[in-house]
Amino acid sequence: MREDTIRLPGPAAAADPTPEAVRPGDLTPELIATDWWSDDAVARAGIPVVDVPFVSVGGGIGSFVTVDYLRICGVPTSAIRVLTQLQSPWESYEYLTRVSQIPRTERLRSDSASCPDNIWGFPSYALREALATKSPRSLWNVLVEPILADYYTPKAGQAFESMEREHDRIDYPSMVAKGQVRMVRRRVGGGYFTILTPAEGASPTRRVAYRSRYVHVAVGYPGLKFLPDLMEYRERHRDFGSVVNAYEPHEQIYQRLHAAPGTVLVRGGGIVASRVLQRLIDDRDARGLQTQILHVFRTFVTGAHGPHVWMRRRGGDGWAYQGFNYPKSVWGGQLKARVRKLEGQDRADLYKQFGGTNTPIRRNWREQQSRGRRERWYHAFQGEITGLTPGPSGTVHAALSTPEGPRNVQVTAVIDCTGLEADIREHRVLADLLDHGGAGRNPLGRLDVERSFEIRGTRSEPGRMYASGSATNGGYFPGVDTFLGLQIAAQEIADDLEKLGFCARLGPVRSTRQWWMWARGRKI
Repeated sequence: MREDTIRLPGPAAAADPTPEAVRPGDLTPELIATDWWSDDAVARAGIPVVDVPFVSVGGGIGSFVTVDYLRICGVPTSAIRVLTQLQSPWESYEYLTRVSQIPRTERLRSDSASCPDNIWGFPSYALREALATKSPRSLWNVLVEPILADYYTPKAGQAFESMEREHDRIDYPSMVAKGQVRMVRRRVGGGYFTILTPAEGASPTRRVAYRSRYVHVAVGYPGLKFLPDLMEYRERHRDFGSVVNAYEPHEQIYQRLHAAPGTVLVRGGGIVASRVLQRLIDDRDARGLQTQILHVFRTFVTGAHGPHVWMRRRGGDGWAYQGFNYPKSVWGGQLKARVRKLEGQDRADLYKQFGGTNTPIRRNWREQQSRGRRERWYHAFQGEITGLTPGPSGTVHAALSTPEGPRNVQVTAVIDCTGLEADIREHRVLADLLDHGGAGRNPLGRLDVERSFEIRGTRSEPGRMYASGSATNGGYFPGVDTFLGLQIAAQEIADDLEKLGFCARLGPVRSTRQWWMWARGRKI
């Protein structure tokens, strides 16, 4: 089944038009076709070269956390460059959370100690919130979770504001070079060339080459994944406002429901579907709306499920419930140790067991949906969308296949919450690594990385190329696409670079001294 994608803001989004003729300082056919570049070949192309030991590609939270570790481990700003189009490391993430109905005032799906601004995790988000609000409520929440309360999670705004403080403390802006990364190629003689396309007018040449010993790739999500039924409807009928992906701006749907009663079809069973439903119900309650909600699950979960008693997940009313993206033991317990030992299909099978679509248990969500079922304005069922066509007065006609048989509904809008990540080849840098950089795919089809997060097959002695974030999901460490996962990946990368002599070891003395500097807000 074909799946189409659209681009996200930031590193994966910008186009790179091919010039009609090669200009000085641009890529030549020789360079484009060659896997290993020599200094002479780059010089013949007229591309200026900037020498810097460590380059991070992407500039999102993955780059930020890794650079934070390296700065804490003693690497000076002059030895690091972050190549990015983003205005801030959290720009793309904040965009995705905002359009998927998690604004700064709402809570993320991250625990109290997963702090991208604070590698030590102390003081935690809960403690900082208690101090800021002068209330012990968040601390009590952490103490009694998840038995007497839902898991504590920080507000999005708290996470972004904390990252901004650390961003300034480590002098992150001084390490940023703005532009679109075109490719990373191995260098004859060791290390890598990373090709940056600066903004128009920012450089006398079209491209700039960053020659480095180490490269870190953290480009985020390749793009948004559109299922075939949505893409076909939008392409055929040119209607981009009524059938939407939850990760793209869709405020117009809520505005239409404010203006007149309507019915919305929501598809998906993850946290974004939960948040979209909460927004619809909150609006219904606050404005006295008559919105009807149809919620279709591909898999309808009726209760606890799993392969055996030691690996079961709670569920009900269609949902699979799980506090965080993965079970907590993947970050430092039995599952983490077990995955590190598995190869090939065995690893893929274990990922399938503890992965899958799920949402955290939140009492307010469950109460809202329970009330909707009682009052008969929220209807959840199992099914598949088999067709979408325009209906009268700007509505959409949806044909559904359900266990009870075919079903046809007419709705104001369709909000699809089923997927975020496209194939890694949708990102130009990752595609080039697969074609020319020696990179391969892991059992889940993402970038194949070692336990140190080095991209397998890309070594250019004495250089190393690393990757972190969603592109590495399916490797020896699960949970990579989370705050804590990015921190663990950064720690593994820093440990490997310490062995290579690039940075200092983060031992007890340095760690204590650096935490004290962090606590007092002293710049590195």
